Amino acid sequence: MEVLRAGCTRALSWHGLRSAADMLSTIPPDVETDRYGSGGVVTELEAEVASLLGKPAALFLPSGTMAQQATLRVHADRIGRRAVVFHPACHLDWHEGRGYQRLHGLVGVPAGEIGAPLTRSTLDGIHELPAALLIELPQRDLGGTLPQWDDLVAQVGWAREREAAVHMDGARLWEATPWYARSPAEIAVLFDTVYVSFYKGLGAIAGCCVAGPTDVVAEVSEWRTRHGGRLFGMWPYAASALTSLRSRLPRMPSYYRHAVAIADALSDLPGVEVIPNPPQAPLMHLQLAVSAADLESRAFDIARRDKIWTFPRPFSTVSPTLQRIEFTVGDATMDFTPAEVRELIKALASAAA
Repeated sequence: MEVLRAGCTRALSWHGLRSAADMLSTIPPDVETDRYGSGGVVTELEAEVASLLGKPAALFLPSGTMAQQATLRVHADRIGRRAVVFHPACHLDWHEGRGYQRLHGLVGVPAGEIGAPLTRSTLDGIHELPAALLIELPQRDLGGTLPQWDDLVAQVGWAREREAAVHMDGARLWEATPWYARSPAEIAVLFDTVYVSFYKGLGAIAGCCVAGPTDVVAEVSEWRTRHGGRLFGMWPYAASALTSLRSRLPRMPSYYRHAVAIADALSDLPGVEVIPNPPQAPLMHLQLAVSAADLESRAFDIARRDKIWTFPRPFSTVSPTLQRIEFTVGDATMDFTPAEVRELIKALASAAA
């Protein structure tokens, strides 16, 4: 697979097939270094993110897993409760070994059904007083869905009524801004703390920030040290993050418009379902009526013939004849017209590929 991938000259999803040199080029040669996370480009990035999110302070951490566990621990300790309410497909619960539980003694309280977005009415089924309500914007495992603004405000109100903190898993917050037609700060104002990623939608090398009140962020900084995340030099990651943030955040509206146009082009394609349709972010899931083996075979055929890398590795579904793939629109996708994307997806889903 890796040999085939390396032989491709174009990629359909995200920001394409980037080499180590491509990623290192996001680090300016004159970047100012930090020392254990203090000073230089790390401090510059933190200040810019705090300003973008309208929060008093921000802290750079090497991973979102560390960042969100630490933030929720701080909220729980301050409030004196251990429960955290979240959607059943919460990233912390599904993809992070439940570190919030095993390392911090927090208790996850799933709200609602796994295939449906979190809503204010869903929260009525929760009767335990939580330390925090965690809301993911957009919901990655549901294809990038977002709650309607009024419902989002109502969800936050539910937590406020219970004197619970409200934390945003904003790994892809940047991608939520076009659909809401609001700036990051206008969305973040609803939340006590916000986590944002720099490598997912923005395509930096690695790293994230947590933003919020100065005293809360200072406590998260202590947990960063305890988790081993206060590296001697964090400047390569922070510099890549700052470059990617400045270059790609302004492109989010164009990514989103292209995602909507692509979804429209795919809407009547047999054996293809767009989730959600229309997209609510520059992210969607495509459910294809094909086996995993056939999808891989067709993707490899396209890679050999057309030198285009598509989606050979799907998510598992409840049926072996349905494959779900994640399609993130980024720099690479912008080089394909919606009609060209349609033909590639048709080739993946059609028996005639």
